[in-house]
Amino acid sequence: MNKIQEQLLHDDHTPARVHQRLTAPGPTNKLSDAVLGGIDGCVTTFAVVAGAYGAGFSADVALVLGFANLLADGFSMAISNYESVKAQGEYVDSLRRIEEEHIRVVPEGEREEIRQIYARRGFEGELLEQVVSVITADREQWVETMVREEYGVQTEVPKPWQAGIVTFTAFLLVGLVPLLPFLASSLSLLQQFQISSVLAAMMFFAIGSLKSLVLAKPVLSSGFMTLLTGGGAAMLAYVAGALLRGVFGIDAL
Repeated sequence: MNKIQEQLLHDDHTPARVHQRLTAPGPTNKLSDAVLGGIDGCVTTFAVVAGAYGAGFSADVALVLGFANLLADGFSMAISNYESVKAQGEYVDSLRRIEEEHIRVVPEGEREEIRQIYARRGFEGELLEQVVSVITADREQWVETMVREEYGVQTEVPKPWQAGIVTFTAFLLVGLVPLLPFLASSLSLLQQFQISSVLAAMMFFAIGSLKSLVLAKPVLSSGFMTLLTGGGAAMLAYVAGALLRGVFGIDAL
């Protein structure tokens, strides 16, 4: 780490910046949903395009299949993500209700759990008892602490409808890109497919680079790995289309 990076790191850890960062809503979940939707959208539509081209279908067929899959798969993925996040929130709420009941029935037992949780972290003596007193003085804080520490569950769950919308939007926007060249009727089918391949590769690399922000991985390696994954899926679709064209004797349209 050079001196400029060290200075930026120090600047980002002043009391004011730390407070701003901790109190601001985190973008991680939305970014994860966008990356997930974008990758799947591009894989879905470009795989359809590659398969249609391999089978010798016309640009019109590739467009129809591409748009149909774009909408249907995008909606399906958005609903799946919505249900997943909703189920996660319901699970956290059920744990809260369990802990609320435990605190009501056996408050001293729950205080002992808090005591042992923080004792394992190195707190002891009077300081440990102060920590226990502070946490258990606030019922909501007490419950949230028990859910996080006893069950190992994050209590901050994103809104299901936001997760669904972000996923669907990213799926549509990124998945639309490989289809755009097939709207240019002045280009040959080969040219349309070549341009679509380049655009899809750019999307895969860009989303992979964006994914590095979520996973804290090097930008280039993350971009190339996503490019290889998406390219591999498209290659399989192309080979499948070409083989089935030969098996069924499909003529190019």
